[in-house]
Amino acid sequence: MVRAAILDDYQNVALKLADWSPIAKDVEIKVFDKPFASEADAIKALQGFAVVVGMRERTPFPRRTIEALPDLKLLITTGAKNNSFDIKAAGERGVTVCGTGSFGNPTAGIAFGLMLELTRRIGFENARMKAGEPWQVTIGKDLEGLTLGIVGLGKLGQRVAGIGKAFGMKVLAWSQNLTPDKAKDAGVDYASREDLFGKSDFVTIHYQLGERSRGLITAADIGRMKPTAYLINTARAPIVDQAALLKVLQEKKIAGAGLDVFEVEPLPLDHPYRKLDNVVLTPHLGYVSEQNYRKYFPDIVEDIRAWLDGKPVRVIG
Repeated sequence: MVRAAILDDYQNVALKLADWSPIAKDVEIKVFDKPFASEADAIKALQGFAVVVGMRERTPFPRRTIEALPDLKLLITTGAKNNSFDIKAAGERGVTVCGTGSFGNPTAGIAFGLMLELTRRIGFENARMKAGEPWQVTIGKDLEGLTLGIVGLGKLGQRVAGIGKAFGMKVLAWSQNLTPDKAKDAGVDYASREDLFGKSDFVTIHYQLGERSRGLITAADIGRMKPTAYLINTARAPIVDQAALLKVLQEKKIAGAGLDVFEVEPLPLDHPYRKLDNVVLTPHLGYVSEQNYRKYFPDIVEDIRAWLDGKPVRVIG
């Protein structure tokens, strides 16, 4: 019997959102519903498992982790790629790495949810009403007529642009490779880097994390933002200079931020972000939707079955 570990199933739904019967006779499954406290804890807990299923980047698999798991033969990530998996090291150890499909662009909804909470304070007023507080203290700011600056105009950035236009926002875009013609084709206005940060009421980041994008958003960029502007990050924390962002938020040099991603996840309980009233925090919900999960887990069953049959599918690397 092959042992398989399903990691970071925080909501304990993995076994409910797919039919696992195709592998039931061959695989013994153990679900881990809490994050590991450290890499050492992960290595200790995963000894003896031939199959490990990761949920995005919640548990990284660098070379040292892979080399410390001699029984590992199949490593699966939800989604089509995973920057926290060392694919080269896995290949050298004879470990097959597979991915899954995904559904839609759920991160776009989180980005606008953060914008709406920062401006209309829906969750804040809901909590006040349920606590019996006096009626209505918020004067909200409508998104209509505001300028949305998008950093990264790929598939997700274009989806966000469309939603922004539906709200009646003026949409600007910039990226390292974006040209005015490509922006025009996407139906948005091209902006220089300086203009995007200087003119936008919201700056929202939709970049993949890589060597070229790590630290892409600098202290100088954040320093150009208007005091009434907000920064939204549903991409990856290291894309933004975190020390610079924290400083401007603490000093209230921008209006606020909506953050779904952090350098350390779960976010430590003593992190300064938790104490700021001009920051809305969500626990990396960008890809966490029922429709996405209903795609991830059936694909995982297929990945394991195909690997058992010697014909792996959706192989990465």
